[in-house]
Amino acid sequence: MFAAERLHGDDTTVPVLAKGKTATGRCWVYVRDDAPFAGRAPPAAMFYYSRDRAGEHPQAHLANYTGILQADAYGGYNKLYEPDRKPGPILEAGLLGPRPPQIL
Repeated sequence: MFAAERLHGDDTTVPVLAKGKTATGRCWVYVRDDAPFAGRAPPAAMFYYSRDRAGEHPQAHLANYTGILQADAYGGYNKLYEPDRKPGPILEAGLLGPRPPQIL
């Protein structure tokens, strides 16, 4: 799955039963489908769960990934796009040229 040249990543809220209430968790989804690019690998999806939306989650999920990532503008992905990231940077899909500076 994570050997793909291109991935799409997203997270969505999911209701989770908690003691005496319903909490909100996150389902992190990463998908690949290289059929439009004449790829030979079958389509695939990987799901992870977390109790929150901390940036540490996609950073851990994609710790060994290098390639192209199509994702929304969620700030938790920003560290993945750093040029000095090990094992290498992830290219943000749709971004041509260097990543613009972040406005804090």
